[in-house]
Amino acid sequence: MTSADPRIPTLVLAGFLGSGKTTMLNHLLRNQIGVRIGVIVNDFGAVNIDALLVAGQVDSAISIGNGCVCCVSDVAELDAMLDRLSQRGAGIDAIIIEASGLAEPRELIRMIAGSTVDRIRYGGLIEVVDAAEYPANRIAHPELDQHVRLADLVVLNKADRLTPDALAELRAELEPLCGPVPIVTTAHGRLDPTLLFDERELTLPDGPRQMTIDEILAEIEAESTSADIHSHLHTDFDSISFESPQPLHPRRLMDLLQNSPAGLYRVKGLVSLGDAAAAEAFEVQTVGRHITVRRSPRPRDPMTRLVAIGAGIDASALTDGLARCVSGPDEKMDENAMFSVLRFLG
Repeated sequence: MTSADPRIPTLVLAGFLGSGKTTMLNHLLRNQIGVRIGVIVNDFGAVNIDALLVAGQVDSAISIGNGCVCCVSDVAELDAMLDRLSQRGAGIDAIIIEASGLAEPRELIRMIAGSTVDRIRYGGLIEVVDAAEYPANRIAHPELDQHVRLADLVVLNKADRLTPDALAELRAELEPLCGPVPIVTTAHGRLDPTLLFDERELTLPDGPRQMTIDEILAEIEAESTSADIHSHLHTDFDSISFESPQPLHPRRLMDLLQNSPAGLYRVKGLVSLGDAAAAEAFEVQTVGRHITVRRSPRPRDPMTRLVAIGAGIDASALTDGLARCVSGPDEKMDENAMFSVLRFLG
């Protein structure tokens, strides 16, 4: 399902030094789902700069103060880069800001949420955790626990370096910090891009053209003889669809989304809200704890269609919860019911 929201989702990719952010960024740039990604980074590290610039998908690096973009007091420079990447002619579908390993995610979220660029929207915080080093890192840097608490998706990277028992123990330590936010295990930064982005139909012009970044990096990968590049853990993602010909009760739906089941990362779709006589159509998007609602033209078919994505979701509980949101045929909305939805209009 493709979002009708024309704004470009802007995600923060954060994590302590050495957690594998750049490796993960490279993997996401290799996506085969038709998504063109613009990138703003503090330190390019292992990313092939020339390839990225040729593809026209990455702006110049930000290096401010001590190297952390979050340390700048004037957000004009970041806004200028977001403005440049979000121009319609750039053809960008999503933007990733790869933070310095010493950056403060809360400040980056604040900067994106307060951006003056109206063509973008905050797309969530992905916090990358080094599975092998996190126990020691959190002792030396207690603030890392707070970073995990802020995340909309926690990626437990380098999980292949732990035994199953050690990995289970680490997950048990992280779960109280994460709450309902999903924890995804990966090796070599291989996060499934469909967890973050909607698949798009890729149309290529005839004749000579520049290669896209995913084509360039895929070609580099094909030429690599390293066995490690193909070694990764397979994480089971859950995708749950829900449809209803009857409108949903706005207050019950928003209560469910604000108190989402553990492991739920994204909800997206069109919903019909209100009583049968006066239902309105809305596009609903959630990323972790963040909810965005936009008015949508009432379709000929007033069906509610939602897709929920996450890791380890209790599918029955979520489906039952959505079913309880369906309005009865004779149910009337009180005059304040829609306020629970309208406050999330974006």
